[in-house]
This record gives sequence, C-alpha cells and structure tokens, in this order.
Amino acid sequence: MVTRARRNETDPDLGVLAGRLLFAVQNELFTSLAKEGFDDLHPRHGAVLAYLDEGGVRATELARLSGQHKQVVGTMIDELEALGYVERKPDPADRRAKLVCPTARGLAQARAADKIMSAIQERHARRIGRDTFTMFKAALIDVTDHQRRQQPQ
Repeated sequence: MVTRARRNETDPDLGVLAGRLLFAVQNELFTSLAKEGFDDLHPRHGAVLAYLDEGGVRATELARLSGQHKQVVGTMIDELEALGYVERKPDPADRRAKLVCPTARGLAQARAADKIMSAIQERHARRIGRDTFTMFKAALIDVTDHQRRQQPQ
C-alpha cells in the first residue's frame, strides 16, 4: 500500500501543489523584502498587502479578495497599521466606512514586492517558455476561480 506521504511525493494532489507553490513564493518574496528593509513583515500580511491600492480598499473587500475571514483581515490591518504600512481613512463615498490606505512605507513595500514578483514570474516564463507560462497561468487562474466558487456559503 502506498502511503499518503509517498503519493504526495510522486503524484501530489492539487492542494499539496498549491501549498508548495504558495510557500515557496512567499519564502522568496518575504526573504527578498527583508533584504530591502521590510524585515518586519510576515507572509500572513500578504493577504492584505497584495490587494491594497493607493486610493484605499475597505476591509470587507480585502477579506473578499483574499478569501480570509473579516476578523483575520482586521487583525492583519491592525498589525500593518502598527508597523506603519497602512492607515485607516474615512471613505468619501460613505463617511461611516473606512478605507485601508497604504502609507509612504506601504507604497514603497508594494513597489518592491511588485518588482520581486515580476522577477519570479519572468524567471519561470524564461525557464518553461513564455507561451507555456501564459497557458499555465491562465489554467491556474481558471482552476482557482472555479474552486473558489465551490466554497460552501
């Protein structure tokens, strides 16, 4: 009988592959960010940082985009605010709501992260070929979107 460990070593399932990819990308991204002076960030912060826009985003939208619970996102926003990466501002469209906006440090981190992620993607595109990488990414987006729609409400 083949053990689960052996099966996932030789024929990993989608969850194992997705996890391996996530952890490997996070490791490279956050190690590189630390070298650029953003050593106070952790991979969990990516659920907020990946979706911030200069004009700000509501916490509920960050939760929806990241697939994280609102409470988890709220905790990360608190942490990032304490670290100086974001600030909460009134939403001009609804003064009762708040926007999570990047600070100057948050914008600098976003520029650095975009550069690092572009280099990671470029390396893979060169390695397997641009057309193959484009098809891989399109298929991954499709599978990811389809799986997210299967989530129980």
